Amino acid sequence: MIENELLFLGLLAEGPKHAYEIKRQIEEDLAPNIGLRIKSIYYPLQKMAGSGLIDKETGRQGRWPQKYVYRITPKGKRKFDLLIEESFLSIERPFFQMNLSLYFMHLTDKSRAKRRLRTRLGLLKRISRGLAVLKEKSFAQAKSGRWILQHDLDLVEAEIASTQKLVHQL
Repeated sequence: MIENELLFLGLLAEGPKHAYEIKRQIEEDLAPNIGLRIKSIYYPLQKMAGSGLIDKETGRQGRWPQKYVYRITPKGKRKFDLLIEESFLSIERPFFQMNLSLYFMHLTDKSRAKRRLRTRLGLLKRISRGLAVLKEKSFAQAKSGRWILQHDLDLVEAEIASTQKLVHQL
């Protein structure tokens, strides 16, 4: 729930939004660029409204159906600031699916493993090029977008270097 709170509070810290605007921003801006997937937005919003982190106001424009507008409360802003600080300091050891294969490397045919690792290198390089292209697109125009993409590029480049070292060792 902490990631959901950080996500929703951050979006609402930018300004009040309808649920549809929140969903659209997650699907169009965040999901493709951060890999974040949210099943439902209504349950977390309802829960945060219940705990006083956000307000939910009813509004209607013309003949359109009634809509809810969500806005962050001062309590929500304090929680958002705390979650940002915690997120910067949260460090967990990464797990890559490949780690399990490396554990059992002594049981595999080395030439076959080497071919697969070279294929992996090609995929990683394609991801790296794709991230570089994304960096040039509209999402990256925002400073935060550039930071995210640069961080992702740095991680992919480190994975490329590590995989190249493995290929050389085999």
